[in-house]
Amino acid sequence: MTSARRFLLSGSGWPYLLVPFIPIAVILEFVVHAEATLIFGAAAAGVIPTAALMGRATEELAHRSGPGIGGLLNVTFGNAPELIIAFFALNEGLQEVVKASLIGSILGNILLVMGAAMLVGGLKRDRQIFNPTAVSMQSSMLLLAAVALVMPTIFQLVHGGGLPQVGEERVNFGSDLEQMSLIVSFVLLASYVAGLMFSLKSHRSLFNPSHDSDEHVEEEPWTVKKAVITLAVAGLAVGLMSEILVSSISEASEAIGLSQFFVGLIIVAIVGNAAEHWVAIYFAAKDKMDLAVNISVGSSAQIALFVAPVLVLLSFFVGPNPMALVFNGYELGAVFLAILIANHVTHDGESNWYEGVQLLAVYAVLGVVFFYA
Repeated sequence: MTSARRFLLSGSGWPYLLVPFIPIAVILEFVVHAEATLIFGAAAAGVIPTAALMGRATEELAHRSGPGIGGLLNVTFGNAPELIIAFFALNEGLQEVVKASLIGSILGNILLVMGAAMLVGGLKRDRQIFNPTAVSMQSSMLLLAAVALVMPTIFQLVHGGGLPQVGEERVNFGSDLEQMSLIVSFVLLASYVAGLMFSLKSHRSLFNPSHDSDEHVEEEPWTVKKAVITLAVAGLAVGLMSEILVSSISEASEAIGLSQFFVGLIIVAIVGNAAEHWVAIYFAAKDKMDLAVNISVGSSAQIALFVAPVLVLLSFFVGPNPMALVFNGYELGAVFLAILIANHVTHDGESNWYEGVQLLAVYAVLGVVFFYA
């Protein structure tokens, strides 16, 4: 994740071309009072450069803080766009949109991003090599996290509650299930802290592959003051864009004929991770598959082990009801199939363009099913 954001230090990435959409979204929402579809589109585009700028400021602080604190900063702020968007969705009571965006982020990273990276990187090469040990460890973390996320749903089924239906915003889960989700969230966070110690301290070399300095544009490092101010401004901008985005979801999804389930699972998930998605594909094109695969699988692990439990904790203070870790059948089936496929594709430490096509095909099939769900 650190390497991905460090690339944005060049300031030449395409996410910054979308900066004009920030004032456009504000004008459409607060001045023109335009149609929800236009507001949603502008806000979605405006989230991308603010997220990229937040990543750049975070990386500058991490670079000056050393690997330990730097890693903690990247974890804390690296997923800030997803957390901020989800925070406003929780506040609006859109818990199913939040859970759909979590599953969508996992699917997008290990199917869409890794598939596109393998396809683009393998077009001019017979095969690409990456470290299977590091990827296997992250994949195991992701699989274990998925098991923990699914168990509350199994508890619901065993006790005759049934799976929630698509588009059903609130199910009467009961205090037991909500308390169970809270405890599971603490377990996931503890597991993630242990994973940080493993990757940043005891086995640091395994998760920090060397990369050539000529891939990055050398710039004068930012001062701490500049980085903190930029991080604060970017955070406020992400918050503003997220609030506008979430407030327009209901009307926009109805106007364009898409369910909130599809919007959360596909559109919101892609928007919140767009900058990192592009960086992973860029590294794959430069034959740096260690970085590309670690970005895609590592991002999914962070969503499952860090973002999801943090949102459960927040839901006890934000919104009408606590959010229980109960997912519908489409979400459960998709996430387990995606993780199994990712494990199978990455176990040998090699990739080619056809494997990328296969991953993209699976993502497309899931997208079609979600559209009709």
